[in-house]
Amino acid sequence: MSDAAHVELLVVDDDDEFRDTLARRFSRVGFQVSEASKGEQALEMVQRRDFDVAVFDMMMPGLSGLDLLKRFKDNHVECEVVFLTGKATVDTAVDAMKLGAFDYLQKPCPMQELEGVIRRACERRQLRKENRQLRALLDRAKATSEMVGHSPAMQELFRLIERAGPSDKAILIQGESGTGKELVARALHEHSTRADNPMVIINCAALPEPLLESELFGHEKGSFTGAVGSKPGLFEVADGGTLFIDEIGEMPGSLQAKMLRVLEDGSLRRVGSIRERKVNVRLLAATNRNLADEVQAGRFREDLYYRINVMSLELPPITKRTGDIPLLVAHFLGMGWEIEEGAMQALERYDWPGNVRQLINVIERGKIMAEDQTVRLQDLPREVVEQVGGETNTSLPMTDDLASIERAKVVEVMRKEHGNKTRAAIALGIDRRKLYRLVEKYSIKPAELFQDH
Repeated sequence: MSDAAHVELLVVDDDDEFRDTLARRFSRVGFQVSEASKGEQALEMVQRRDFDVAVFDMMMPGLSGLDLLKRFKDNHVECEVVFLTGKATVDTAVDAMKLGAFDYLQKPCPMQELEGVIRRACERRQLRKENRQLRALLDRAKATSEMVGHSPAMQELFRLIERAGPSDKAILIQGESGTGKELVARALHEHSTRADNPMVIINCAALPEPLLESELFGHEKGSFTGAVGSKPGLFEVADGGTLFIDEIGEMPGSLQAKMLRVLEDGSLRRVGSIRERKVNVRLLAATNRNLADEVQAGRFREDLYYRINVMSLELPPITKRTGDIPLLVAHFLGMGWEIEEGAMQALERYDWPGNVRQLINVIERGKIMAEDQTVRLQDLPREVVEQVGGETNTSLPMTDDLASIERAKVVEVMRKEHGNKTRAAIALGIDRRKLYRLVEKYSIKPAELFQDH
């Protein structure tokens, strides 16, 4: 950590003169220094404030330096600890390092040497934090697609993303369900100065209020039933990067005030904690509601609305994206696939209440139903085909559940081939090994293949 102004340093020493010397020295170089004269006082301070590095005297009345370090670990205090002592021994040094101390110096030591150790300790703390962020991102990773579109509405959207991306201001992304609000958020993050840091995503509509609060702000061990350990919230995971809150209009009123506090000065407290933490996060929010109407109705705080709506981006529904459907279809079909003209006409004429998300689902269904690498009119769902007076394959289930469609397709083809797996695999365009896996996955029994149908 090269920026001294962001180093939170705690000095714990019962020698008032020496402690004051350290505080004045490191305050001059820009560290934010706090002092404690004994271990018990230090424990109270870390309950209220997050520190990067703590410098402990080894020999103190009451709690010794080693005992204080043990209490830090028991309470999940996340800061690097450097020991100072006038009575260095090999045994105490080994004990300190086993407990997780960063380094161990003997009094008196040159201030320049101690400053170098503190800076290296900060760098290790930052590295650990980045590793935690990366693990959290991997745990929450989601598949994404590229944004596609040549229509005037999409070209204007792309222009606004390029202009707004580098800003650090909050942006509200509005649009109907399925229009691709998460993709816009990712594009804004990628165009920002935070692109090398995490982008973390949460959907307010997907979690009940207690879990949503814990996910956003974190919790301490024992703060509620099931809290078997401390856990950082997504604001902490996204520190230095971007937090995308989808369906923010669903956020309960009780959390909106806490949300406003974080956006105003970066301060938050985990559930069950009195310790205040600081984060530096850019907020992107999305909603399919009219938040201005929600404010008027008293369901959404007016001050929070203005805080998240520094700039607004409106996503067009697919019906307003004239000419984009063939481009989207080609993109989601992928290499090696074709679509029959009649099927394309049906897709272009359909009104798409579910927008791009529904189109993706229809394309995936068509690929499952297709006899070869060509999607035809009969491979599309009934509601799409009926708008152009076509016919669907009624032998398969009319459902949006792709797994059910895939299973039914495998059964249908194997029936046609009288259970011959080699011919069925060829007809399905897959190898025999994959067919065996599908038969096992869907528990397809021989009796299903030879029944009257």
